[in-house]
Amino acid sequence: MAGRLGRIHEGLAEVLQQFRPQVVAIEEVFHAANVRTALQLAHVRGVALLAAAQAGLPVGEYSALEVKRSVVGYGRAEKRQVQSMVASLLGLAAPPTSEDAADALAVAICHATHASFESRLSRSAAP
Repeated sequence: MAGRLGRIHEGLAEVLQQFRPQVVAIEEVFHAANVRTALQLAHVRGVALLAAAQAGLPVGEYSALEVKRSVVGYGRAEKRQVQSMVASLLGLAAPPTSEDAADALAVAICHATHASFESRLSRSAAP
């Protein structure tokens, strides 16, 4: 497990260095039926947060419910609904075939939506 986490960290650090994003958005740990799987995902999430912190990037964290609500309009949406809405919102010819890719894009869309809203809010609150 430690070796895999190290490789994940190295890969994320390379991606962050190559593409130089301005922010990282990540899904919060969810309650999985399988505790072991949830723990493994929590470890990977921790590595992702570490890579973002080392790169000096702010992190937006969103629950699965928030992501689905932002993308589909319904927090209990099914995976294929998320895939379809991601394709629609991004103007893709077809939905992403990978559920993981669709989820990652949905988190990015959720963050963009929240960031835009927060930006408008702070502008309207400024004197």
